[in-house]
Amino acid sequence: MDSALASSGLTARMTEICGPGSVITDPQELRTYECDGLTAHRCSPGLVVLPQTAEQVAAIVRECAAARVPFVARGSGTGLSGGALPRSDGVLIVTAKMRRILSVDVAARRAVVEPGVTNLSVSKAVEKYGLFYAPDPSSQVICSVGGNVAENSGGAHCLKHGFTVHHVTALQIVTPQGELTWLGDGTGTAPGYDLVGAFTGSEGTLGIATKIVVKLTPIPEAVTTLLAAFTTMGAGGAAVSAIIGSGILPGAIEMMDALAIEAAEAAVNCRYPDGAGAVLIVELDGPRGDVARDEIAVREICTQAGSYEIREARDAAERAAIWTGRKSAFAAVGRISPAYIVQDGVVPRTALPQVLDRISELSVATGIRVANVFHAGDGNLHPLVLFNDAVPGEQEAAEKVSGAILDLCIEHGGSITGEHGVGVDKSRYMPKMFGADDLDTMQLLRCAFDPAGLCNPGKVFPTPRLCGEVPGVRRGPHPLVASGQMEQF
Repeated sequence: MDSALASSGLTARMTEICGPGSVITDPQELRTYECDGLTAHRCSPGLVVLPQTAEQVAAIVRECAAARVPFVARGSGTGLSGGALPRSDGVLIVTAKMRRILSVDVAARRAVVEPGVTNLSVSKAVEKYGLFYAPDPSSQVICSVGGNVAENSGGAHCLKHGFTVHHVTALQIVTPQGELTWLGDGTGTAPGYDLVGAFTGSEGTLGIATKIVVKLTPIPEAVTTLLAAFTTMGAGGAAVSAIIGSGILPGAIEMMDALAIEAAEAAVNCRYPDGAGAVLIVELDGPRGDVARDEIAVREICTQAGSYEIREARDAAERAAIWTGRKSAFAAVGRISPAYIVQDGVVPRTALPQVLDRISELSVATGIRVANVFHAGDGNLHPLVLFNDAVPGEQEAAEKVSGAILDLCIEHGGSITGEHGVGVDKSRYMPKMFGADDLDTMQLLRCAFDPAGLCNPGKVFPTPRLCGEVPGVRRGPHPLVASGQMEQF
């Protein structure tokens, strides 16, 4: 435990707030929380606290604010950008114990959940009412709704159903000063500034969500899942463009290349078609007649693009089997590589062929293998950059390839992240995408919520464009905040 924290009396006060079983100080236990799903960035927290109520979170934050101690919120720890990386001189607030579904309003099609509730458990809880929660990250079995809010998570079905921000209508939050308040009224139609939209995707830098009002969606009348195999990625990409260009809006269009297929076969034996250079998963959902019509069109488009085998899931078990290969892809590459970097960038769909060709050229030129898995429908790439961390220089080479892929995304009018967030991992790329004025304008919002710079410091923005974060020599609050000309949240 950090010596300054130990002498501050914070441990005793946190124990009074949450109880002795909810405060962790043992160095070995603290290491459990030293990183999120991105293991390249590690830092053992100074102190870990596991509150069980919103009021406890507020009390913890008030203590941190009074002591000018930085704090970071963490859900299930499945993030992939270092967004929940703790501070050695700070407090890590873990919301995993806050996992109650507080209410379900079937008529209004909404539910109120705590931040530690896992994504998939929401759909399971409301399935009996003919409803589901649409955002579905690949880690939905374990990732928390609070973390999804922080990162504005998407998933395979975001092409049609949208991201987390499209399914959250109100948030109870603890501000960086420790005030418990609400953003939004639960209808999604309240007048005024969209503070729910601003908070969702802010990566924990504007406060901590303690209750979340989510929209529930009727389960579609019909769902058809197709698996189309192609000899090349180019052919699969052509099929994607043709499907979207025809006016069809599938629930999901996912693509995997040969290397990703190899990994998935080794991990889960998904039994995709032999010899596939790429597979396309197309899921159609909606009214039965619309799905039947669109299925005929998708089959024809894929055949014309060169698909040599098209399979259709005949029941829920076969549908799950098709999706198992795709949803296991990130972990599966561990079967074919000792280490890997999960990248996350976005390009316009029309630029997919050029970008994929450039990624292939990068791989050949550097000798670093890249497995491509992505949400093809909306151009959200997830290249998996493989390397052997036991070989000197390979990790550095892989990081260069990973960075070059982000440069490609920017070059083609895309983004450095689609759903994993910026965190600590990509903050250095923000100036490549935004000018200084843009970053300063974004910082006005952050400073309005958190002028002391204690809430998840060091994330999203490249230093020194920060609000007086501690410790060390930092830039002070934005001039408008410091002069009192701007009202603070």
